Order: sequence, then structure tokens, then C-alpha cells
Amino acid sequence: MSECIDNQANERVVERANNRPDNRPNHRVTELRPDLARISDWIAPGARILDLGCGDGVLLAHLARTRQVRGYGLEIDPDNVAACIKAGINVIQADIDEGLADFATGAFDYVVMTHALQALVRPDLVLAEMLRVGREVIVTFPNFGHWRVRLALLRGRMPLTPALPSQWYDTENIHLCTLDDFEALCREFGWAVLERAWLDRRHGTGKLIGLAPNLFCENALYKLRRPNA
Repeated sequence: MSECIDNQANERVVERANNRPDNRPNHRVTELRPDLARISDWIAPGARILDLGCGDGVLLAHLARTRQVRGYGLEIDPDNVAACIKAGINVIQADIDEGLADFATGAFDYVVMTHALQALVRPDLVLAEMLRVGREVIVTFPNFGHWRVRLALLRGRMPLTPALPSQWYDTENIHLCTLDDFEALCREFGWAVLERAWLDRRHGTGKLIGLAPNLFCENALYKLRRPNA
């Protein structure tokens, strides 16, 4: 019975997102950000995608164009929602912190969330919901264990880095974590790590990151799967 209710709710969400004269993505072709390009490489062609905090829909537009995915975005910012609609991206205006109850279990092949984890009220609960709704989850976040962060804290100041460019008083970040913190969370909940990418400020890799990722990685990308999926 609950599964039926979930499916009906999911159909209403999809219908609401599709209720426009032209539903074809027409986002202008731009060079994809390097971290988003890596995410694209992790997505199978023809997959069903949910992008949380999708911004102006550039990733969904790219995936629809290059991998023929069927994608939907959740976004709270009205300007970004308007940009998605203008570009023909399926978008629902919603707050990620309020959960994904409108979506049925296993409704998507992938649920993606880029650089929003640290701004959530309960990142652990949102990740669990993402893994319920999607077969696999792709998440990115800034590494609070990077040496520049540590150096700033040793000096008694909150860090300002390329990955953390906001001042302490106007940042949206409330739950920053290190690579080791995130890996420990995955072990605690039994989430399988399928892929990792540890990147520097230019979204590249190097020998130093390989030797001490928690010290030299600035941006982290993870692909996860729930237990027994």
C-alpha cells in the first residue's frame, strides 16, 4: 500500500515537472566545469537522474544532450528555477532539507548532489534518502581537512580557500567535513563507495593527493550505493 502511495506521489511530481509546452532541454552549449565533467563520466547512457540543488540545470542539460538521460532537478532558488524552465529542464522548486518523500523508492538510477552537502541541516538523513530514491548516489563536497584550512585554523582564523570562498559570517556552510569524516560516515551506515575522485583546486589529481588525500585534496567526489542494492 505504501509503495502504491509513493508511486502516485512520484507520478504527480513528474507530471508537475513536465507540465510545460516544450520539455526538451535547450540549454546553451557551454564548457562543462571539470568536476561536473567527471560526474558525467560516471553516468550510464539513458539513465534516470535526479539532481538535487541543480542550479541553472547545466549538468542535466549536458547529460540529456550527450548521454540521453531522463533528468529532473530540485532547486530552491527562484532565479535558477526560472533559468531551468527557460532552458527546458524538468525542475521542481523544493528545499532538499525537507526530504524526498514525494519520490518512490528506487525511482532513479542516480541521485546527484554537488557542493550542497555541507549546507544541509542533516546531511546524513539526506544521504540516506538519496540512497532510498536512487540506485546510486553521486555527491561532492569541499574537504575541510585540506592543508590550507588547517593552516588558517592554526592562525586562529576561519579558512578562506578556493573551495571555501565565503567569510564565516555569510557562508551557507554549516556542516563541513573532512575526507576521513565522510569515509567514517559511509562505514557507519554501510554505504558502499563505488568510486572516489580526490581533486585539487584546479580539479586535477597529483602524486601528493595520492600520498595524503585528506591533507592535499580540496574537492571530493564520491559515488555510493546502499547496502544490498
